[in-house]
Amino acid sequence: MTEGVAGLLPIAYVLPLRWSTDADLAELTGYLRWLAGRVEVTVVDGSAPELFARHAVAWRGLVRHVPPDPATRGLNGKVTGVLTGVRAAGHEHVVIADDDVRYDDDALRAVDHLLGRVDLVRPQNYFAPLPWHAWWDTGRTLLNRALGADYPGTLAVRRSTFLDMGGYDPDVLFENLELIRTVRAHGGTEAAPAWLYVRRLPPDAAHFRGQRVRQAYDDLALPARLLTALAVLPALAAVVAARRPGLLIGAVAGTVALAELGRRRAGGGAIFPPSTALAAPLWLLERGVCGWLAVGQRLLLGGVRYGETRIRRAAHPTSALHPR
Repeated sequence: MTEGVAGLLPIAYVLPLRWSTDADLAELTGYLRWLAGRVEVTVVDGSAPELFARHAVAWRGLVRHVPPDPATRGLNGKVTGVLTGVRAAGHEHVVIADDDVRYDDDALRAVDHLLGRVDLVRPQNYFAPLPWHAWWDTGRTLLNRALGADYPGTLAVRRSTFLDMGGYDPDVLFENLELIRTVRAHGGTEAAPAWLYVRRLPPDAAHFRGQRVRQAYDDLALPARLLTALAVLPALAAVVAARRPGLLIGAVAGTVALAELGRRRAGGGAIFPPSTALAAPLWLLERGVCGWLAVGQRLLLGGVRYGETRIRRAAHPTSALHPR
């Protein structure tokens, strides 16, 4: 790994953005100021014109601030922003991150190093601070860690790989999974280091509540996870009808134990508080409810609401992905 001009790492950082309010502008500007001293930063801003203009003033001379390429169309605005930003990137190593992701120096250097040998890097997000709803959602994170790898709000890719495969489909909901699968489908290699922790700011509680069914819709691209979620309520009803509380207690304890394995993996005990393993059964129950609601939206409404449209497909299977 080598550093670029003036001590900057040879990394392009792409942040797709579409805000409806500027409540967090000062905080994000502070992060961008820190980030711009370390890497090349491009913010692809799909916000309304008055907000875009305000951002242009706040970030002038700090980062590259551009609108999404109007020639790049798709239902998922984040993907069109990523496609615009990666094409404009000036380095081979590209970090793609949501606006609530907060890298530090160690994580940036680790990503740069890993991209020297793989095509895609999948870090591990964690929430800090940890209000109740972030604690709740951490139950999902721990279960994912125990069973494989989590799906973070940031990925890193080689630009040449991204361009050679023609980017990825902008008409799917679960865009990170789509990018991961597209890289795999084109023979790319992936690293998902459980030790590569990148902080994420929690959403407010109202935003969290509004995302529950939409996040459950992602499972339509992961059949095993979807079937597990759909089995939760019938299994709970069967246990209650059979009056076998011991089975319920055992299931809860097993879920907590599995989450605890994920919490302790790769030094996670220093990142995730012990109480977060207790959130796993609650999150699983929520996913059991929202999984059925997600299936209902697919069957009855043709997809899940995303902004001003509906998206039908969560993500393509790897076998269906071809050069774009």
